[in-house]
Amino acid sequence: MQDETGRRGGMRQEGVATSETEQLISADKVEGTAVYSSAGDHLGSIYTVMIEKRSGQVRYAVMSFGGFLGIGERYHPLPWEKLTYDPDQGGYVVDIPREQLESAPSYARDETPWNDPLYGRSVYGYYGLPFPMGL
Repeated sequence: MQDETGRRGGMRQEGVATSETEQLISADKVEGTAVYSSAGDHLGSIYTVMIEKRSGQVRYAVMSFGGFLGIGERYHPLPWEKLTYDPDQGGYVVDIPREQLESAPSYARDETPWNDPLYGRSVYGYYGLPFPMGL
């Protein structure tokens, strides 16, 4: 979709971009965005993002990965720092081997791991990142 200036995805309301600019994107447009390996292989897509309430920082992109037609699908939280947006691919790229993703902390649709305060630490630890202070 193009806005009145001809730019893609820039729905405007009274002159203010409401969904995407060159530097910003709304959360609802992130959901469903493809995730690729650094080799260009499609790995999955962003199911949702998890935002730290107090700081407003995006902490995780939860990637749907595996399964077929929703059966056997797992949700893999990735620390936001592990994703890089690639405008040429129109998606996010992670420099993480598929095998490492398959073994990463994940959960099924009917599970609620976020209730465990140590779950987020385990995700950051798995990817070798320090857990953000204040969480």
